[in-house]
Amino acid sequence: MDIKVNKDTVIAFDLDDTLYNEIEYLKSAYRAIADDLDPANNKFLYRNMFALYRKGENVFQYLAENYNVEVKDLIDLYRNHNPKIHLFNNVLEVLETIKLKGGKLAIVTDGRVKTQMAKIEALGIKELFGKIVISEAIGTEKPNQLNFEAIENALPASTYYYVGDNITKDFVSPNKMGWKTIGLIDNGLNIHCEVNENVQEEYLPHCLINSYQEINIL
Repeated sequence: MDIKVNKDTVIAFDLDDTLYNEIEYLKSAYRAIADDLDPANNKFLYRNMFALYRKGENVFQYLAENYNVEVKDLIDLYRNHNPKIHLFNNVLEVLETIKLKGGKLAIVTDGRVKTQMAKIEALGIKELFGKIVISEAIGTEKPNQLNFEAIENALPASTYYYVGDNITKDFVSPNKMGWKTIGLIDNGLNIHCEVNENVQEEYLPHCLINSYQEINIL
């Protein structure tokens, strides 16, 4: 799809499963926890943790029962480790071309400030964005319209886009606000799988893409 960008264009993005696969964050956290709990057997422990996760079992409860550690401490390790994650293919090229054409970039994401900012910094993209809205910081989560109004207030423009992946919460508010919305189709690795058979039209993005290779910035 073609997107015409100039100085009056703002393109905002969701973070998890939109700029990168969130499963990478989970794997990164599991490796950090395994290194901390059992450095001599960290790979074996990581393998077991991920297998339990794939089976839908409570990984942290398993660790608490077998490694003399509190669940709350495991959650802290998960949320506060330094993640090793990578952007989807072509994301950086799209972001840099938007900036080159004079457009402005933003992020609207749910989560904790420390965790989400660590992800953004690990991806190496923080400096590209003129505004980053994180739900914990403003006290509301998507689809609350306040999260998107924060972008309009910070980055005045005539045209706004939002790129996300979650039909339940990503698109309904920007659609109502007159934004153009783009949905990234699950590549098979999204951490939250959804089936939306009878979703109302206002929740749907205006268009769907399989990858960032389909976006052409003009």
